[in-house]
Amino acid sequence: MRRSRPRTEREPTTALINIVFLMLIFFLVAGTLAAPLDPRLSLVRTAEIEGAAPADALLIHADGRLSAGAAPVATPADYLATLPEDARARIRLVPDRDLPATLLVRTGRALRAADAGEVVVVTERGLP
Repeated sequence: MRRSRPRTEREPTTALINIVFLMLIFFLVAGTLAAPLDPRLSLVRTAEIEGAAPADALLIHADGRLSAGAAPVATPADYLATLPEDARARIRLVPDRDLPATLLVRTGRALRAADAGEVVVVTERGLP
């Protein structure tokens, strides 16, 4: 009689491969949902900030110009006039990295004076 070798159980790698594949598909889809920003704009870096996607944000360029998407905006009040009433409750402000802080504060105050609800500054998350 022959001795039978003890069988070693193989780990189920198929389930692990399926999970990794599903995660890859999820991140590919989630990464393409946000509209791209103006490529000439470089974001401010901060660490540990809770942010929101700036799909409908007011952009402030380094020289103080305002734009919404690709369209130029003259003043913060003009930007608010283009928004529906419910969108004025939370305004996303995306400053250029080289924008002076005084212009950022002045624009935020102008938005609040023009009856904006909450003004949120969107920045780039810094590496730990």
